[in-house]
Amino acid sequence: MPFGKLSDQKAREIVPGFYGKFVHTDRMTVSYWTIDAGALLPEHRHPHEQITTVIEGQLELTVAGETQVLGPLEIAVIPGDTVHAGRAVTDCLVIDVFQPARDDYR
Repeated sequence: MPFGKLSDQKAREIVPGFYGKFVHTDRMTVSYWTIDAGALLPEHRHPHEQITTVIEGQLELTVAGETQVLGPLEIAVIPGDTVHAGRAVTDCLVIDVFQPARDDYR
């Protein structure tokens, strides 16, 4: 189906305070996140390449030991198998794009 409404999807809490809606193709996943202020994304890694874009709010990200607070329309590019973690400084809206697709989010 080439068209749909994100509003028709029920958000899933993947880690405490991180609520995601997901769109998948055979080769990529786009995640739309609503994140509560103060929510922590534990340090982790995965084989997927990731591009994170903050739409609203402030998100502190640590990628390969480097930390930066991202605001609206700022991005982070995270290579596959790179250790990263995060913390929502404020309530946030964030879009993540993953390649290859995140089967664990299906």
